[in-house]
Amino acid sequence: MSINKLALIRYKILDDCLRQTHRKWTLDDLIEKVSDGLYELEGIHSGVSKRTIQGDIQLMRSTKLGYNAPIKVLKRKFYTYEDPNYSISNSPLSDSDMSKMKEAVDILKHLNGFSYFDEMSDMIARLENNLSKGDDAVSYIQMESNKLLKGLNWITTLHKAIREKTPLLITYQSFKSKSAQDAVYFPYLLKEYRNRWFLICKPKKGKTLITLALDRMEDVAEMGKSGFVEYNGVDFERYYADTIGVTKSEKDRGQRVVLRVDKHNAPYVLTKPIHDSQQLLKTADDGSILVRLDVVLNFELEREILGFGECIEVLAPKRLKEQIKRRAYCTLQKYSESASYD
Repeated sequence: MSINKLALIRYKILDDCLRQTHRKWTLDDLIEKVSDGLYELEGIHSGVSKRTIQGDIQLMRSTKLGYNAPIKVLKRKFYTYEDPNYSISNSPLSDSDMSKMKEAVDILKHLNGFSYFDEMSDMIARLENNLSKGDDAVSYIQMESNKLLKGLNWITTLHKAIREKTPLLITYQSFKSKSAQDAVYFPYLLKEYRNRWFLICKPKKGKTLITLALDRMEDVAEMGKSGFVEYNGVDFERYYADTIGVTKSEKDRGQRVVLRVDKHNAPYVLTKPIHDSQQLLKTADDGSILVRLDVVLNFELEREILGFGECIEVLAPKRLKEQIKRRAYCTLQKYSESASYD
């Protein structure tokens, strides 16, 4: 049963009243108290009806909410708890609540990298232990993760620097560099793509945004806050709206990309669009489809297309079509030239 916010407030007020054994509560007293509480907490002037409070009492008494409240009526007039130590706040969780909490714990266990969750690890472990209903308890959620991924230890430091607008001295070695280099960066955004984390920032000695992979960082140190340069471009939701992945410069703009998808993969692409901009242009007689994307031409787009193999054909733009064709040819050459491995 779904419970709305106002109902929960009413139950809490009724519970507070019924726990006060030194006072006798009539139905009119309870209506007045709940009405006053709703006005004070939510600004509701209309009060609450007798029928509503009677319904609330019946629900609190029942097993529907898991309360089983021992509410009794004395002299057919005064409401109280039969057990003076009872409170709905002490009620055990229902099976439904337990199931939902187990799912929440499963999700929390997969949120790694932020020290906030490291600090919660003991609490999560205790929750998991208390919520388990036996040795055969199983998890019904399995999220994608990569425990071997490097750089997750920098997430909290970078997140704090972004929030507090602190320049960072980062020792970074790209895949193309032979050695690591030290440079000062102004951090603006943490972005995750396929279990890999990236920092969107601006070098102190540069004018444009760049993307640094956390797994290529060797050291991160905070600098004086006074030298921070704010980001004054478009908000990052719009900045990456036309982008698959993270590879984009401030000058890049989305382009019209037309793809032909064979009939076997058409349902997959229709139900799980390659990008938010995806539009269905045509459905052919053979079951194949033409779709349009408006995206930046980058490596992540190429990898997405190549992942479908022969099932997707690039029709436009010509530049992307030739790039995919070149990559496919190079792949074919490698398989043609390579020796067997046993």
